[in-house]
Amino acid sequence: MPPKKKARVSKRNTGSGKDDDREPVSPALKKRKAATSGGKTDESSASSGSPQYSRWLMKSEPESRFENGIDVKFGIEDLKALPDQTSCWDGVRNYQARNFMRQMKEGQLAFFYHSNCKEPGIAGLMKVVKEAYVDHTQFDRKDVHYDATSKPDDPKWSMVDVQYQRMMKRFLPLSELKKHHLQHRAKGGPLKDMALFTRARLSVQPLNTEEFDFILSLEDKEPL
Repeated sequence: MPPKKKARVSKRNTGSGKDDDREPVSPALKKRKAATSGGKTDESSASSGSPQYSRWLMKSEPESRFENGIDVKFGIEDLKALPDQTSCWDGVRNYQARNFMRQMKEGQLAFFYHSNCKEPGIAGLMKVVKEAYVDHTQFDRKDVHYDATSKPDDPKWSMVDVQYQRMMKRFLPLSELKKHHLQHRAKGGPLKDMALFTRARLSVQPLNTEEFDFILSLEDKEPL
């Protein structure tokens, strides 16, 4: 996310194939009130009345990929290299992901998740340093995230600013997290309902305290 690219970020998830938060999901998931839909969910679906979270997982692509001639690559090393190790998190075009960002409070922590790459997983930690404000890329016709339906007097999309905190002591691959998820789903455990697997296409995901603490503890343990 070098300055010449206007600190542009693309958030996509990977697993089996490219999982984009703008792609459709199964009808069953759409019926879940709290679940994400890969298509744009009802714009009026606000976060009020839903659980309030204080920890997050946010996805971005660490490997080069071009959209309309623009490289949307942005990994944790790119964040680390920026002035003040800080950047806006723009380009989110899913209503539930946007609503989660609007819940974020200054000082809250988020895992930086590398997606749509050879080895997806959690690379490090970052902190929210500016709460939700208008995402300028929705009005930029040259930007890959331009939205012609969004108007300056009634903007649809928001972003937050995040600051690099540290790398994980060891990279936590998706494959390892999935093993824990499957174990916990079968026998009980903090990752049994983790959004990374139950709402996989969502690029901004909430974590409860138990999920966050368990994942953080994995960096001090041998891989499963």
